[in-house]
Amino acid sequence: MTLRGSHRLLAILRRCTTSIQLAQRSSHTKSHRTQDNGQDSGRDRQDGEEKGRGPKPFWWRSLVRFFVPFSLGAVASALVIEREELTPTVSARMMSSRRRDYNFIADVVAGCADSVVYIEIKDTRHFDYFSGQPITASNGSGFIIEQNGLILTNAHVVINKPHTMVQVRLSDGRTFPATIEDVDQTSDLATLRIQVNNLSVMRLGKSSTLRSGEWVVALGSPLALSNTVTAGVISSTQRASQELGLRNRDINYLQTDAAITFGNSGGPLVNLDGEAIGVNSMKVTAGISFAIPIDYVKVFLERAAERRKKGSAYKTGYPVKRYMGITMLTLTPDILFELKSRSQNMPNNLTHGVLVWKVIVGSPAHSGGLQPGDIVTHINKKEIKNSSDVYDALADNSKTLDIVILRGVKQMHVTITPEDP
Repeated sequence: MTLRGSHRLLAILRRCTTSIQLAQRSSHTKSHRTQDNGQDSGRDRQDGEEKGRGPKPFWWRSLVRFFVPFSLGAVASALVIEREELTPTVSARMMSSRRRDYNFIADVVAGCADSVVYIEIKDTRHFDYFSGQPITASNGSGFIIEQNGLILTNAHVVINKPHTMVQVRLSDGRTFPATIEDVDQTSDLATLRIQVNNLSVMRLGKSSTLRSGEWVVALGSPLALSNTVTAGVISSTQRASQELGLRNRDINYLQTDAAITFGNSGGPLVNLDGEAIGVNSMKVTAGISFAIPIDYVKVFLERAAERRKKGSAYKTGYPVKRYMGITMLTLTPDILFELKSRSQNMPNNLTHGVLVWKVIVGSPAHSGGLQPGDIVTHINKKEIKNSSDVYDALADNSKTLDIVILRGVKQMHVTITPEDP
């Protein structure tokens, strides 16, 4: 803008200089004409000029011809420059500042992603043909809560699979074997320990101060894709476990529309301050996922620390059951209504059942043909109304389970042979 204004001033100066030169040339010509005519006009005219006006004042006319255009040009240029300065423009610098000021999700991730880990459950009975390493039976997520290698995750991520070992991969790519320290199946929480120090730690916030509509970020490893980030808002801060058909759990879950898929289980749900306010637990359908509040997690961690101080370390920790290899969710009337409103493939006459949320690869359920999204309605001709009915069926002495499922609007039968502990 300044350059354009200076170019205009130079052009005005050139015009003014040219006008002065023309004025000097015309005055010089007129003076010659006056000298030539003076010889013929006589003595009286010369005397009159000397006594009266004297010579013609060309000098002040030249000054007027110079300063008037120059002043007008300067005023016009100043107005043009001021107008250009007031004209709004979008520059690359402004755009970069927008990225810096408004990408709050990226700021949250940068502050806490290093503490998120990828958890693999290795089947020690089956080995990869090329590498000779145990194959991955299932996977999940977790996050570091102590610098000396203590990791928090979901209980269903690390248990209920016999003949397995747990392996943890950090965000920098290092891999360590892990041991299970504490498990609480009622709350679906567990802690792992890896032998390494000076790790990045996730700060724990307060879930009691959350409000519906707050932004949250879910971190984890969905579908074995580590370091994955999804964002959403808190849909509800008080979703009772009874509404989800989860018996023996006195937990008010956090409901969020942040995408939580297979493998996100055990990962942190983080607020905009970079603090974990929940542990990703389960997904019902797109836009409906649940997390365990961090205040409930703190109670579990305090009890686990007291057990470690007393020397009662984790040994078995949970009752041994026959293994089928699924993660499930009871279909309560509220969840059924929500599913029917979101999907056209839900039968209108469906009133009860258990939703199969995850099937572990290589498990009896996977071998028998169960798939994520199937709805179990009957096992061995008995109605299944909640997850406890499935555990009761596993506790029976029947060798096989004849399961009736709904896959979309189609009813199917599958037969599963659970593994003995």
